[in-house]
Amino acid sequence: MLRQYQQRAIDQLYEWFNSHPIGNPCLVLPTGSGKSHIVAALCKDAVKSWPGTKVLMMSHVAELIEQNAEKMLQHWPNAPLGVYTAGLGRRDLGEAITFGGIQSLRQKGELIGHIDIAIIDECHLISHKDEGGYRSLLASLKEINPHLRVIGLTATPWRLGHGLICDGDAIFSDLIEPVTIEELIFKGYLAPLRSKFTDHCLDVSAVAKRGGEFIPGQLAKAVDSDDDVNKIVSETLTRASHCRSILVFGTGVAHSEHLAQAFSDAGLSAACITGKTSKGERADLIRQFKAGELRVLTNAEVLTTGFDAPNTDCLVIARPTLSPVLYVQIAGRGMRLKEHTDHCLVLDFAGNVQRHGPITSVQPPKAKGKGSGEAPVKACPECGEAVHLSVKLCPDCGYLWPIEEVKKEWRLYQDDIMGIKPMDMEVTDWAWRIHRGYNSGKEMIMVTYYHGFTHSIKEYLTVEHEGFAGRMGVQKLADIATDVDAQLLDCNDMQDICDLMQAKPCPAIVSYRKKGKLDDIIKREWK
Repeated sequence: MLRQYQQRAIDQLYEWFNSHPIGNPCLVLPTGSGKSHIVAALCKDAVKSWPGTKVLMMSHVAELIEQNAEKMLQHWPNAPLGVYTAGLGRRDLGEAITFGGIQSLRQKGELIGHIDIAIIDECHLISHKDEGGYRSLLASLKEINPHLRVIGLTATPWRLGHGLICDGDAIFSDLIEPVTIEELIFKGYLAPLRSKFTDHCLDVSAVAKRGGEFIPGQLAKAVDSDDDVNKIVSETLTRASHCRSILVFGTGVAHSEHLAQAFSDAGLSAACITGKTSKGERADLIRQFKAGELRVLTNAEVLTTGFDAPNTDCLVIARPTLSPVLYVQIAGRGMRLKEHTDHCLVLDFAGNVQRHGPITSVQPPKAKGKGSGEAPVKACPECGEAVHLSVKLCPDCGYLWPIEEVKKEWRLYQDDIMGIKPMDMEVTDWAWRIHRGYNSGKEMIMVTYYHGFTHSIKEYLTVEHEGFAGRMGVQKLADIATDVDAQLLDCNDMQDICDLMQAKPCPAIVSYRKKGKLDDIIKREWK
């Protein structure tokens, strides 16, 4: 049984295909949202609904391929499934569904043959240029079947130096974002992160940059000193004394090994995994870490994807990075639900949280050159109009952003890696009405939640807007309607929707956070 947002992802994918005869969508799904379950359900539905359909699911990590194949068989025990990857010693082709590794398949287009749907996990790795294994294989498959459609999956839809993965000469045409990190946390599917200011912070001021990232050799030299390592270990012992499973991200092999040795010298059971670690030893160390036999596991960028140790309750980040992709991937390792605690502690000695901001609002890296990518936007707190980040006066309703408010809205407070500090308000009544933009005349639904006569919160549902704003407005409305069992199909226009919803019971509590003067509704609870 799929979760509501997982089925929503599949439904939105089908809707996108129905309205786009050409092009390829990318599903943006946060770490821990259950991508493998969505893929399994999608493959099963496609093959059963359209007999003869051939699906190829690809990844660059053997562990991900294995996980996806396992979930496929959970959803469909007798699935016509083949696995093709040298990393698992499997070379099965010819089935309706094939899960494979790009390293093993990149030059096997003719052997693979006709494919209708290609699904690519961690698709942000595909080059924007017409080069690389994925591009080569897709071109070969496209020659065999010109109607091939590609579906991307990622939690981080950006590439350094290029911006969003659907910008420019990209494989993907559009992003579909069926669920957010906030929703997964507040519905109890993910554990939140709690970051703390660290007394020690690695100094990378003298490290040069190349290609949008710190130069590896200079970075490793800057952070791998006895003084830095000892201070990181000492502070971790103090701040994470209660933590059982500490996952450490180092800068390069030598630094990661140095950290593991220092933790071991301090009396903690510790080990290190790098790209040089053999497959068997790596599997054994991960098993020990998950079982609690190892308290500390350090690594050099090998446990950012395809690694799942739910009870990890502390992340030690000693790897400074300018890459928002790497930053979010590292943070995602601590967000699985745990058996013994409700959160994961983050000790960011690298300064990445301050560098990138909360993981719930990370901005894509700027594309090279001018005029590429989408302009950064913000929502007007009065009418919900989407405007450029630099705009001070809303062109729709005339709202004027105070100078100090513009600065505060995009500033990171308290080194908060989640960017989520919700407040709860008891709701005594609500009001549904149509709100019209003063200048443009655009209409939207405005929902006002009341707490007696003392406080109210407004929510704008831009159900008839175009693009992302419209999709989000429709999704929010659908979620509320589902919670109160309202049949929106009986409504002919926005006034009918307002009349129907006004007669429904209001939520008992709404959880929200402030964005300037805008109230961002996180969660609604009914009795």
